[in-house]
Amino acid sequence: MKNTIHTLLLFLRGMSMGAADVIPGVSGGTMALITGIYKKLVDSIKSINLEFFRLLVQKKPVLAWKQINGNFLAAVFSGALVSIFSLAKLISWLLEYHQILVWAFFFGLIAASAIYVGRKINNWNTLTVIFILAGTVAAFYITLAAPATTPETLYYVFFSGSVAVCAMILPGISGSFILLLLGKYEYIINAVNIIDLEVLAVFAGGCVIGLILFSNIISWLLKKYYDYTIAILTGLMVGSLNKLWPWKEILETRLNVHGEEVPFIERSIFPWQYQQIYDSDPLLLPVIVSMLTGLIIIFLINYLVKFNYRKTGKS
Repeated sequence: MKNTIHTLLLFLRGMSMGAADVIPGVSGGTMALITGIYKKLVDSIKSINLEFFRLLVQKKPVLAWKQINGNFLAAVFSGALVSIFSLAKLISWLLEYHQILVWAFFFGLIAASAIYVGRKINNWNTLTVIFILAGTVAAFYITLAAPATTPETLYYVFFSGSVAVCAMILPGISGSFILLLLGKYEYIINAVNIIDLEVLAVFAGGCVIGLILFSNIISWLLKKYYDYTIAILTGLMVGSLNKLWPWKEILETRLNVHGEEVPFIERSIFPWQYQQIYDSDPLLLPVIVSMLTGLIIIFLINYLVKFNYRKTGKS
């Protein structure tokens, strides 16, 4: 029974990662970090190495499965995949018709997460603060970058997957937003919606390669420079809040793959500026409620994680 509950919780954490990765501006890595599985996830992915393939060649699948902590990865990634394929259309609809409230919800969620993750720093010093500021500036700069117009060739789809997946396991930097900058967000979302197996297989291949390579770097940093790495990750989350600010002024638009006009370049503005520019209700009270909901969910997630750890001894 305990193992079943533990697996279910891992599956739900994976679903939270998948839901986050569908939205440009929210990172699945953030969800992994705040739900307490980030380091274990990175280390497990890093274990997909030459030893793993050697065991497979020697026809020792059970040992190979244990080598990569297969049960853990299967539960998390199956949850993420279920979430991505089931929520892609819902998220697209919510962003189209309730964009301000969606951004507000995730603003509160990520703001609370940044505070929670920052508390994991053991030794505060000048260098720690510098790394937080560096991460903040880097993420803030990325949120200001303009999306690119890029080819739809399979090699570029593979490249986009390998780059975006690195951001997917970096808290604060959204893999979906990196896809947006690379000009491939809508293309991949459309491939998910229509189940274009060729595009999805090539994209998944890029993700796998990028994930294995980048997880080794993150794992090494967490072991050698834990506090400084957590400081950078905290800064990345703080800097990404600019992308999630609910009130935006559209500076430039473009045509998407369906020929529809969509925002291309935006800037964050105050609610009263939003009301003046668009002559529209900034929904101040609903936005505050949405932000607080995101914050409360972080507390609930962490409570469930701690409760499960006390009951089972497993995170």
